[in-house]
Amino acid sequence: MFGFIGDWKPLYIISRVLEEGKKSHYEPSISADDRDAIVLDDHETYVPHFQRVSISGEDTSGVPLEDLERASKMLVDALRLRKRYMNLSHQNFCQTAARFLDPTRVERKHGEKQTIEEDCWSKRSAKYEDECNPCMSESLLNYILDDDEVEEHGIHPPEHQPWKIQDVPDTKHVFKSNRGVFEVYKDEDAMNKNNPCDFQYPDMDTFITDMNLMCSLIADGPLKSFCYRRLSYLSSKFQLHVLLNELRELASQKAVPHRDFYNIRKVDTHIHAASCMNQKHLLRFIKKTLKNNADEVVTISGGQPMTLKQVFQSMNLTTYDLTVDMLDVHADRNTFHRFDKFNAKYNPIGESRLREVFLKTDNYINGKYFARIIKEVASDLEESKYQNAELRLSIYGKSKEEWDKLAKWAIDSNVYSDNVRWLIQVPRLFDIFKLNKMLDNFQQILDNIFVPLFEVTAKPSSHPELHRFLQYVIGFDCVDDESKPENPAFDSNTLPPDQWRDEENPNYAYYLYYLFANLTTLNHLRVLKGLHPLNLRPHCGEAGPVQHLVCGYLLSENISHGLLLRKVPVLQYLYYLAQIGIAMSPLSNNSLFLNYHRNPLPEYLARGLVVSLSTDDPLQFHFTKEPLMEEYSIAAQVWKLSSCDMCELARNSVLMSGFSHKVKKCWLGPNYTREGVAGNDISRTNVPDIRVAFRYETLIEELSNIFKSVLQQANSTDYQ
Repeated sequence: MFGFIGDWKPLYIISRVLEEGKKSHYEPSISADDRDAIVLDDHETYVPHFQRVSISGEDTSGVPLEDLERASKMLVDALRLRKRYMNLSHQNFCQTAARFLDPTRVERKHGEKQTIEEDCWSKRSAKYEDECNPCMSESLLNYILDDDEVEEHGIHPPEHQPWKIQDVPDTKHVFKSNRGVFEVYKDEDAMNKNNPCDFQYPDMDTFITDMNLMCSLIADGPLKSFCYRRLSYLSSKFQLHVLLNELRELASQKAVPHRDFYNIRKVDTHIHAASCMNQKHLLRFIKKTLKNNADEVVTISGGQPMTLKQVFQSMNLTTYDLTVDMLDVHADRNTFHRFDKFNAKYNPIGESRLREVFLKTDNYINGKYFARIIKEVASDLEESKYQNAELRLSIYGKSKEEWDKLAKWAIDSNVYSDNVRWLIQVPRLFDIFKLNKMLDNFQQILDNIFVPLFEVTAKPSSHPELHRFLQYVIGFDCVDDESKPENPAFDSNTLPPDQWRDEENPNYAYYLYYLFANLTTLNHLRVLKGLHPLNLRPHCGEAGPVQHLVCGYLLSENISHGLLLRKVPVLQYLYYLAQIGIAMSPLSNNSLFLNYHRNPLPEYLARGLVVSLSTDDPLQFHFTKEPLMEEYSIAAQVWKLSSCDMCELARNSVLMSGFSHKVKKCWLGPNYTREGVAGNDISRTNVPDIRVAFRYETLIEELSNIFKSVLQQANSTDYQ
């Protein structure tokens, strides 16, 4: 909002008048006849006129009543399972589905979704019911005008002081592992009495039972048919919506001043820090560094220090010789279904020594060069202003010192940027560590990953740099080649981590369960201490068995890739109903697992799944200075995406990102957590209310069909 604080009141009154005039041209988003059957979050929500596709008649599902009732019950059970896992781990679950599962649930307001950086605001917001309520009383309006600390919800977030964090007092909490999962105790006495805090998490037997239930669901024939029909219906309904309303959507976008696709916020929700630059950028950086720092000692070889100049002399290379082709970091047709060759592309000129010098945080020069190139990439993002990234950094679990080294690297190098947040990726490499006798059992990996996190949460003073670094870490990723053969067996006879000493790598579900279970207890403690919870966002469904997607459904807030959902209609429909975010990277998939024209992204988008575009590895897959825009532009050209489609993808990327609630309020609008049109601000997202209303009404219709059938079934059972 522009104008001085003294102008706030007149501007507010004008906006109210405009709002009233606006409503006269709007109509209710759901007809009066439907309001009894369909649960809506806000009866006062109004959306513009647009053409709706509706189906009349008693039976609109297209399947026999028995199949509908059976399928509905199974789907509701699956949604309840996910909700339970998300609630236990303090991860987000779709508000709309949650209200159907619990009709007495009150819609979540902003005050209940504060981040730690908004503590001062949350104290103030207790004075009034809803900070976004346009119907303010005179006394409340005067309170806001008189409060110098309250900032307006501008388009740009307020400036943030890097690495500054609130004081969190040390507590006496202690912890120990119980069959692979850390349990937290209030103090030493409680641990001696074996009286842990009531931090609930699903034990392994419960998870195995739930996994088996989900696997039986996705193999159920009638349920597969039902979900396939519903997904086909969603695709057809979207095609009709576009035919009828495309011009209206475009007109809505044209009516918005200043805003277009280029200046709406976009988040690259899946990108690895070690490959976040393009190949030309890396080449220029190497040449510049070799020219300016030729005599700097960068590594030790055979017990002898080597300067950067000597490293290149050992390869018979000069700056003049270096070319993009010689770097050989770009994926080509030879990497298709060859993940080993793709991994080798991380080594410039095929030399692992250059990867160590330029693309590692923990090396002889303490990651100095890597920090510089990260800061150059961050500077490009800041220059673009509207592009943001969630970079992945690796914690391998080889030693407990990894966390402190990583935090020290980040703070000493000052790699902070308003446009960047961090995820921690855990590679599934236990078999390599065991083979090289670096670790003895799987429990050691869990200790090395989680012990420092529990220590710094209980006693921030024990790891002060890590405490400061973690405020910008938003979650965990789990990475590796999903197409590797693995033993799918995961049952009650599976060895616990402290007994897993095989050279065989544990399977995907084993890794993900123990990451999730320990994150769950960690998040309980973090929330208790007033810190933000960490979420789980693994690579999932890129290749390999579909059981990976079952794990992702139960344990993850959102996932990366999700290609195999195209083969599993039951899971795809559940991902739609639960609105689970999927970060897709078509250019990456095109080089590794699936040709571009076969990528299911446009199909997922049409059906209403929450998908976003991401780059994965610009070093290997992209050519330009703005890889995220390159990804959008190619998708738009190949799949003929409209401006509305691209803005919807961008809005999805912000919604599923880990940026704070305070930042999202500025990027998406102060009401963005509300459901349907009430949560959309076209002046910030450039997504027409028509599109948001269509998505919301369609989701409500699908959930209503399922829950109505379950309710009728329950009533008939009670009557009998």
